[in-house]
Amino acid sequence: MTTDPTTTSAAEAAVEAVEAVEAAADGSADTAPAAVAPAVDPRLLVREAGFAGYLDEFKRRMKSGDLGSVPVVLGLILIAAIFQGLTGNFLNPDNLTNITKWIAGPGLIGVGIVFVLLLGEIDLSLGSVAGVSAAIASVVSVRSGVNEWLAILIAIGAAVGMGALHGFFFAKIGVPSFVVTLAGLLTWSGLQMYVLGDKGTVNLINDGVIANLDTYFLGDGDVFYAWALAVLGTVLFVVGQLLDHRRRTAAGLPARPMSEIWLRTGVVAVISLVAAYVLNQNQGLPLPLVIFLAVVVIGDFVLRRTSYGRQVFAVGGGVEAARRAGINVAWVRISVYMISAGMAALGGLFIASQQGSGDKLLGSGNVLMNSIAAVVIGGTSLFGGRGKTWSALLGILVIQSIITGLDLVHVNQSIQYMITGAVLLGAVVLDSVSRRTQKSAGRG
Repeated sequence: MTTDPTTTSAAEAAVEAVEAVEAAADGSADTAPAAVAPAVDPRLLVREAGFAGYLDEFKRRMKSGDLGSVPVVLGLILIAAIFQGLTGNFLNPDNLTNITKWIAGPGLIGVGIVFVLLLGEIDLSLGSVAGVSAAIASVVSVRSGVNEWLAILIAIGAAVGMGALHGFFFAKIGVPSFVVTLAGLLTWSGLQMYVLGDKGTVNLINDGVIANLDTYFLGDGDVFYAWALAVLGTVLFVVGQLLDHRRRTAAGLPARPMSEIWLRTGVVAVISLVAAYVLNQNQGLPLPLVIFLAVVVIGDFVLRRTSYGRQVFAVGGGVEAARRAGINVAWVRISVYMISAGMAALGGLFIASQQGSGDKLLGSGNVLMNSIAAVVIGGTSLFGGRGKTWSALLGILVIQSIITGLDLVHVNQSIQYMITGAVLLGAVVLDSVSRRTQKSAGRG
């Protein structure tokens, strides 16, 4: 395939510019601030104009099709309003608590999908990987009597090995990811049936580690933990914002004004404290939500704050440019599939906990489709190079809210599938239109 030298050089220059700016912000660059100033993204300069600059930037982004999380947030509000009006109990604390528990399984799978989609690739095997991982953990712990913690590690390790195998065939052999992961879907489904044996089901140990993943509440319902997490999350957020402000200011780069930092902190505090209040009206802070949030935050840190994360974005933005910039493209691809498979294993354990067993149907049906739909609805692009782990959280909240609301109004499951499919199609159409609009506006 012939590469356009103009496009390649531009992509290389962009990668070098981003690395230079981030190195300066981290204090690791030896160049003077004046030397890196031309590499600053012009969109960051709106920070110097305060809220007026942000308002102008917001209008420009809306006109250019860069909608961000706005459609998702508005969608969540609309969904809650509709189902609350239809049922009268959608916003009840017990229902909202259940939603926060049910999103953990597919949401964790979605976090892994974010990494894959950032490369512009796909992984169709994750439902089967989730199923076989739950089967391995169940069989090893129940039938073989192995300690449950060790069984969990064995299951996740096996899943990571499956992901490495997918990545090897894709990155080293050159087999398209669609074909590799489709073969994985069939292979691991067969392995799942083989591991479970003739009965096809293994009931989890009552009150065991895996069984408690979905049912455990921190402090056995003590309200302290929800309030503590809300306060801790707010404190960590403002500390991160202040540190980022200090680094950028020291490097001579545009930084958020302090007024905006405190406003953003106030918004985060309100959301966190309201969530804590609602959860405490039921049984307190559920363990699935804590683990899911922790994985989302860690994943976000890896993608935005580490050199590995920058490499993932670079490969997704342009393979040839990333290779010429010295990035080990094959390793990035293999590692991304390892991460996605590991996340699928963890999600599979939560799904097994919800149903109380590991069986041959776990991971089948709409598990994979819901996870992919959640990530795309949350704002991660199917075309690579744009997305974040928070997409998995926002998107799965939309999907699970729709499913829960339709269950409350007793809508047939066939209708649920059609509605979920329509929402997914709408998200993809919005992504495609947004990309086209941004290109026409010179921002693609």
